[in-house]
Amino acid sequence: SLHDALPISPKLIASLPDKLRAAQETFAKTGGLHASGLFDLGGNLVVLREDVGRHNALDKLVGAMAKRGVDVANGFAIVTSRASYEIVTKAAAAGIRHVAAVSGATALAMSIAERTGVRLAAFARPGSSTACGRLD
Repeated sequence: SLHDALPISPKLIASLPDKLRAAQETFAKTGGLHASGLFDLGGNLVVLREDVGRHNALDKLVGAMAKRGVDVANGFAIVTSRASYEIVTKAAAAGIRHVAAVSGATALAMSIAERTGVRLAAFARPGSSTACGRLD
């Protein structure tokens, strides 16, 4: 099936946005920030970064992971936005092989994910009937 090759279950992936939101200290104060987080394959938050821009949040996450020497090979990045081609391109360049977005994925993002080998999950949120569709 579509979900068989995901490194963690669709149910666990769908639970990660709530874990990410719970850790967003600045969002709790402002109500208006995007976040990017790296989770391990057990669903534990490793690194979180927030910014008003969805791309900036991912840039900050990549920088924090590089600074800390975090191995992204066994991680899953979650973004609180749609999966655009920029998100997938940045993830691929950083070596992040698994990306989930709480919203949809653009056709170009799916195409880039296919070309770069990034496993992409869209609508990764509780209650989504299409949580974690995958393209590889």
